[in-house]
Amino acid sequence: MPKPAAAKPAVSEPAPSSGEPWGRVDEDGTVSVREAGGWRVVGQYPDGSPEEALAYFERKYADLASEVTLLEVRHRRGGASVADLRSTARTINGKLQDAAAVGDLAGLVARVDALTSTLAAESETEAVAAREAVDDAVKARTELVEKAEALAARDPRTVQWKQATSELNTLFEEWQSQQQNGPRLPKSTAQQLWKRFRDARAIVDKHRRAFYAELDEAHKGVRDRKTRLVERAEALAPKGEDGIPAYRDLLDEWKTAGRAGKKVDDALWARFKAAGDALYGARIERETADLEASREKIELKRALLDEAKVVPDERDIAKARAILTGVQRRWDEVGRIFPRDTERALDDDLRRIENALRSREEADWKRNDPAQKARANDMTRQLTDAIRKLEDELEAAKKSGDKRAIADATDALEARRTWLKALGG
Repeated sequence: MPKPAAAKPAVSEPAPSSGEPWGRVDEDGTVSVREAGGWRVVGQYPDGSPEEALAYFERKYADLASEVTLLEVRHRRGGASVADLRSTARTINGKLQDAAAVGDLAGLVARVDALTSTLAAESETEAVAAREAVDDAVKARTELVEKAEALAARDPRTVQWKQATSELNTLFEEWQSQQQNGPRLPKSTAQQLWKRFRDARAIVDKHRRAFYAELDEAHKGVRDRKTRLVERAEALAPKGEDGIPAYRDLLDEWKTAGRAGKKVDDALWARFKAAGDALYGARIERETADLEASREKIELKRALLDEAKVVPDERDIAKARAILTGVQRRWDEVGRIFPRDTERALDDDLRRIENALRSREEADWKRNDPAQKARANDMTRQLTDAIRKLEDELEAAKKSGDKRAIADATDALEARRTWLKALGG
């Protein structure tokens, strides 16, 4: 087993030339490493050959060289902090001091020193970047605080609480993410920002609880009103179709009763609608029965319309009236029919026939009315007298040759003759 060398000064003899090996083994198994100041004993390997002794301590050197190379690779690749790399460099440098290894230890020390110098320069750059990162983190955290405070400052009556709660939860998640993944903030700054954020959340939560408490109270009042409307609607069931007007009044009240929360509203509306469906169902059953009973009545009224179609063609008004009166009597005996649209269409067809006959009767009455006749005869006499007078005036105008008098008399005479013809004279 190799033994580490006891602490003693290096051999004072001159160091071998650079072409010589880095280590040597004495006859007693003592192993030394070549350094700038001469040979330094690194340990003993009495139980093996000189080659085995050198190989052992050269492996020790290879392990140290691997650590230096790994540190250099980490630096080149980036990602590790400068502080971490400097700490590792210090650890390796400590291992290299009086290391029990055979190899170019001075070269390793030089590589570590060169890297340490580079890291020192980068450390200042990293410190500046770290300060900038902290400043950015403070700014980002402050923005979250201000957004939370803006939510807290809003009028609770205008807030959409589902959306506001979601926004606040998102802000809190961002806060946690920045706290976990961002740089560490100065303690006083972090505490001050967190206090502001926490207070804003507390205010929002207080307003939200008050809003929902008030909403629950309002919902309770609406629920009670709608429950009473449901009970009144259900009480109309024995009235059947006759309960529909009252149900419509209840429906108007329902529309102005407000909201009681989705689940409660849906449940109460299901009951209210079921009560109405029962009433309208009774109407549908009655209308279905009426429709079935009306099939024969519809055919009877259509047959009566066919009979009434001869009325407009009957020249004898009295006979036409007798035919229509008979049809009307039997029409009334048939009674109401369903659906109402069909009834209205049939009634309209009969009404057109009635109106046409009524117009004929009124015209005939006017022609045969004694008073009308007397007025017509008087007018005829007046027009006849006027025509005779105008004929005399026209004859006199012709004899005198007065063209204007002839034209005036001719126009007036033509007009009186037209009126006389219209009166049947």
